[in-house]
Amino acid sequence: MDIASAIGLLLGLGAVVGGALLEGLHLGSITQPTAAIIVVGGTIGATMLSFPLRSIIGAAKGIMNVLFEPKLKNSAVVAEILRYANKARREGLISLESELPAASDDFLRKALSLAVDGTDSKLLRDAMEIELDHFDHEGAQPAKVFEAAGGFAPTIGIIGAVLGLIHVMENLSDPSKLGSGIAVAFVATVYGVSSANLLFLPMGSKLKIQHQNAVSAKEMMLEGVLGILEGVNPRIIEDKLTGYVPHHERKGENAAAGEKTRVQADAVSPAS
Repeated sequence: MDIASAIGLLLGLGAVVGGALLEGLHLGSITQPTAAIIVVGGTIGATMLSFPLRSIIGAAKGIMNVLFEPKLKNSAVVAEILRYANKARREGLISLESELPAASDDFLRKALSLAVDGTDSKLLRDAMEIELDHFDHEGAQPAKVFEAAGGFAPTIGIIGAVLGLIHVMENLSDPSKLGSGIAVAFVATVYGVSSANLLFLPMGSKLKIQHQNAVSAKEMMLEGVLGILEGVNPRIIEDKLTGYVPHHERKGENAAAGEKTRVQADAVSPAS
């Protein structure tokens, strides 16, 4: 579970609802099924009209990526690539063929497969960059879907408010109903603005960041495989790929390495 997403969602919605209650509003005042139907239905309809169905389905699946952090970390991929590099250095590049089925990522598996087949480094880079461009284009769609929904929702909310006011104007003969009728009309605006700024736009931003990290990870994989193909020393490959690893992951790896070194030192030190 992504703690930041969970806390942000609860805090944002809780602040709006809690603030309304502190102002003396009843939950029934901001719970209007008609306004919800107008805003939710209108936003989904406008978004579906803007994107192909596969992008909408991808965005729906992307909701889980907002709530849960990616399992594969760059530091783990670097360790995997270094294992391949050391094996290729000892046993030859062809020895990596047996490692292909267990590769942690399809992009990495394809790059390794081309390397094992003896593909020229320039041709391998060109082929995998085409693959990367395709991945970048497709992977950016879910974020764009939510960003588009965030743009549509406030406007649909205004449409709902105007429709509500039209209904109010039709009942001017009964002044006692004007206040409550206007309040109900503006609930649609609250729904539109709140859903855009508390859900759609933040989710789009989170998915965009995750996609950028995924693209960076695949660039790292490509550089690592090219280093293996060109026979670069694994230590140099490690130094190069470490630049792709986030600093918080580096700190964790360094701390683990330091603890391992300390334990080894204690084990070989003479007893006092």
